[in-house]
Amino acid sequence: MAAAAQVHMCQTIFPAHTNYRGELGAGQLLKWIDTTACLAAEKHAGMPCVTASVDDIQFEETARVGQIISINAKVNRAFTTSMEVSVKVTLQDPLTTFQKLICVAFSTYVAKPLHNGKVDLKPVEFVTAQDFLEHTLAAERRKIRLDHERVCKNLVEECGMNSEQVCNQEEGAISTDLTHVQSTELVLPPHANHQGNTFGGQIMAWMETVAVISASRLCRLHPTLKSVDMFKFRGPSTVGDRLVFNAIVNNTFQKSIEVGVRVEAFNCEEWAKGQARHINSAFLIFNAVNEHGELITFPRVKSITKDGLRRYHGAIARKKIRLARKYILLKQEDNCTLDFWDRGNQADKIESNVTALTVLAEKPGWEMISTSLDYIKMFTLEETDALSVKVEMQVRISSELAFSLLSDFRHHVQWAKHYSTCKVIQNVTEEDKIYHITSISINGNKPDDFLILVSQRKPCKTGDPYIIAVRSVALTSVPPSENYCRREIKCAGFLIYPDGNSSFVSYCIQGTPGVMPYVAATLDGSSKSIEDTASGCIHFLELQSSTMDCI
Repeated sequence: MAAAAQVHMCQTIFPAHTNYRGELGAGQLLKWIDTTACLAAEKHAGMPCVTASVDDIQFEETARVGQIISINAKVNRAFTTSMEVSVKVTLQDPLTTFQKLICVAFSTYVAKPLHNGKVDLKPVEFVTAQDFLEHTLAAERRKIRLDHERVCKNLVEECGMNSEQVCNQEEGAISTDLTHVQSTELVLPPHANHQGNTFGGQIMAWMETVAVISASRLCRLHPTLKSVDMFKFRGPSTVGDRLVFNAIVNNTFQKSIEVGVRVEAFNCEEWAKGQARHINSAFLIFNAVNEHGELITFPRVKSITKDGLRRYHGAIARKKIRLARKYILLKQEDNCTLDFWDRGNQADKIESNVTALTVLAEKPGWEMISTSLDYIKMFTLEETDALSVKVEMQVRISSELAFSLLSDFRHHVQWAKHYSTCKVIQNVTEEDKIYHITSISINGNKPDDFLILVSQRKPCKTGDPYIIAVRSVALTSVPPSENYCRREIKCAGFLIYPDGNSSFVSYCIQGTPGVMPYVAATLDGSSKSIEDTASGCIHFLELQSSTMDCI
């Protein structure tokens, strides 16, 4: 076994590397990332390597003229003919101690031996605990890559159920056809790598250029690239090829916009005959700021063509997958920072429980990601350290009855599929109780348990909702058990609003590694667990109502 191959690159940012705002161009950064990662892959393989795919890249910071970009690439794991290479990009200011993380990327490279010889890459040696962790996660990421197209296809088919209603009935929506951009590039020797193939980083830089133009046609501003969706290279191109780039806006999500770029290659003969080789497709996510430095809200878009509808719903599917991948790879245990419940802090914990739920529900930026059912809608809220989920349900019972049934968590076992048992541990007040909940096993792992404070509040005035707030607590009388993995809920609960003879029920939960396995299934398309659970909740409530009516 060989130690993980590493390559370090430092670049000073000059004006030629920047955009109109004096910031490092994302295309230039992608070129440097691909170069560094390729060098690390070839250092490990001992032979030429080519870029096969790039995972999602999230750009956290921007860099300016005079600052220094530090790029470190390391081979995490070698498979038979391919390797995963991780790249960490940091920003350094030579005049200060300022240092920030710009992005982390994961790329897959395939070894290409001379004369098509057999490849059997040597494994990577673990030197540190972090090496072992990355080696393990590399296998998980590989599974996600291999299953990416199937999952995306399933989500597109699911989202396409109400495609015409979603795309064509939004007032003021802008046609995506107005954002189409086409550009042609001739591959010259400076654009090729040491093997004569078009440099993958160069292709990504060209893609970013046309995508920026496409996005600007919608927002009439200069957009900034915030992330790149997972994509793979379908085939090579060489010096002398003509590369045709087609970019178009696929969909908008309040503060972000997805642009799709398709790349086709032609040699001289193919160019004359119009025979294209599809070598790549990528999806780039932008945002834009106004003159005050505030993120703008993008206008909604529509499309009336079959291909446009496919792209529209494909963007929704990829949004779901990106959100799931953001948390599904979290392997670390929850950092349980809960204070123990005692008489001295009960009032504070109860008050903060209700306040936290109210604040979470009222935060701006919730984005709808699922409307497959008319009576259930699903939203997500992305923040730096959390991914929150909100489910809205229309229930045909009174809000008072819904409040009564939902506030007693012992009833939840009848409709929440992940519940195994639920019992009251302590009646703190008439409105506040502590429950112990055990869950079923997920993916064959040890089942989880939760110790939660449930605070229920009736409306103080007309228009206020019924509130059922949930947060984890710790009790010395109920310590963690060897049979369960103790998990934490930071903030969750129901807000119930009267709606005539019906109720409008909103359930919010702030995601943590402990609870994300229960919601990630829906986000990545492997099942519709959240929508199924919501449907079960509605069925339970309406069944209880009809039973009471009969009595």
